[in-house]
Amino acid sequence: MVRHPNQEGSIEAPTRYPIEWQSSIFRDENSLFSEMERVYDICHGCRRCVSLCQAFPTLFDLVDESATMEVDGIKKEDYWKVVDQCYLCDLCYMTKCPYVPPHEWNVDFPHLMLRAKAARFEKTTPPLRDRIITSTDKVGQIAGIPIIVNCVNTANRSNLTRKLLQRFIGIDTRALLPTYYTKTARRQLRKHKPLNLNATSTERTTGKVAVFTTCYGNYNSPEIVKDLVTILEHNQIPTTLVDREKCCGMPKLELGDLKAVSKQLERNQQQLIDIIDDGWDIIAPVPSCILMFKQELPLLFPDNQELDRIRSHWFDPFEYLFLRQKDGLFNTKFVNGLGKIAYHAACHQRVQNIGPRTRQILELIPNTKVVMIERCSGHDGTYAVKKETHEASLKIARPVINRIIKEKVDYYGSDCPIAAQQFQNGIGDGSKPTHPISLLRQAYGV
Repeated sequence: MVRHPNQEGSIEAPTRYPIEWQSSIFRDENSLFSEMERVYDICHGCRRCVSLCQAFPTLFDLVDESATMEVDGIKKEDYWKVVDQCYLCDLCYMTKCPYVPPHEWNVDFPHLMLRAKAARFEKTTPPLRDRIITSTDKVGQIAGIPIIVNCVNTANRSNLTRKLLQRFIGIDTRALLPTYYTKTARRQLRKHKPLNLNATSTERTTGKVAVFTTCYGNYNSPEIVKDLVTILEHNQIPTTLVDREKCCGMPKLELGDLKAVSKQLERNQQQLIDIIDDGWDIIAPVPSCILMFKQELPLLFPDNQELDRIRSHWFDPFEYLFLRQKDGLFNTKFVNGLGKIAYHAACHQRVQNIGPRTRQILELIPNTKVVMIERCSGHDGTYAVKKETHEASLKIARPVINRIIKEKVDYYGSDCPIAAQQFQNGIGDGSKPTHPISLLRQAYGV
C-alpha cells in the first residue's frame, strides 16, 4: 500500500497496516502503477516466491522477456497479467517475503494486488462469469430450489453443458464444480435447539458455540456443518446457528468489489455482536471465512471497534477444540482409528498463525497417522474453475496431489473443502476427500 515513514528493518513478526481503500490515493492510477513498479522491482531482485503461485513466474517472465530485462522494460498494461494470477492466498506475505513490514521496504504483495483489483473493478465491469461465481449466496439460493437443483447438478456433470459453459462463460470443462442441495445445512438444522448442557467457560472460550455455516457449508457441504454440530455437542458444548447469516465477503474481496464487502459486513455485524453479547463464541468451518473476520475486515475497517470484539470470539473449529483440550475439556474417548491420513493445511488457515491445530487434534486419535502437507491447492474458489487459469491451478496443486498418491493413504482431505475438491480432480481415480471434521466424528463413532 502507501509506504509508511519511520520504518526500520526488523526481525519482528510481520505487521499489517490498514487498507486505506476509501482514500483517493488508493484509487489513483498513477500512484497505483508507481507502487506496483516499486514492489515488482523488489520481487524481481529477490525471486524467493517463484514457486508459490503463478503470479511471480508471470512477473519474472515479463521482466526476462523485456527489452531492458528489468521492471522498467515492462509495459504498464502488462502489469495486470500479474494481478490476474494472484488470488490472495497470503502465503508470500506470511511465509516467504523478507521485506514485509516492519522492514522499511514495506512489501505487502497480496494487498497491493487487492488494491489493483479494486481500482480495476471501479473502472471496468467484470465478466459475467466472475460476477456470477462470486455471488455465492444468490447462486446457492437459486441452485438449491427443488427441481432446479437436479437440473443444476446434472448440468454441472454433463459434457455437453460443460462445453457450452466453457465456450460462452469461460468455466473450464475439466474443473469439478460443487454439488448443490435443496436441504441446505440451515434447513436441516433449523429446528435444532442447543442441548441442555452446562457450558464450561475458560479464559479463552465461553463453552457455547454459534456456527456460522458459510455459503459453501450451507449450500454445498451441509454434512460438514452437521458433523461439526455433532462433535461440539459430543464435547458438551451447547451449539446453535448464527441467524440470517450472509456471505462473509471473501469472493467479492478477491474480485475487488470492496463496496459489496462493506454491504455484507453491514448485514452480518449486528447479529454477530448480539450473539457474542449473549455469551456465544462463533465457529465457521471454512478457513477463508474465518480469515475474513480475523484479518481482512478489521484491516478494511480499522475504526470499527465491533470487529475487534467479533475477532476475539471467532474461531477455527480445531483451534477451538485445541483450546478446550488445553483446559482438559476435550473428549478423547475415541472408538475408531483412522489409519493413515494425508492432511492438507489450507493457506487461509496457515496464515492465521494459530498453529497446526487440526493435525494436533487428529493425532490424539489412536491408530492414526497424519501426514501433513503444507503447499497451496491453487483453487481459491474461482481461480481453478476459470478456463484461462485452470491449468495453472492444477500445476500449483500437483505437489500435493503427487504426495497424496505417493503416501497411499486411507483418507485425504483439507480444512478447505474446495482445496480437497481440487485434489480429487487431480487424482482422478474416483476417490473422494473426507473433511477433517467428518474424520473426527468418525473417530468418535457418533
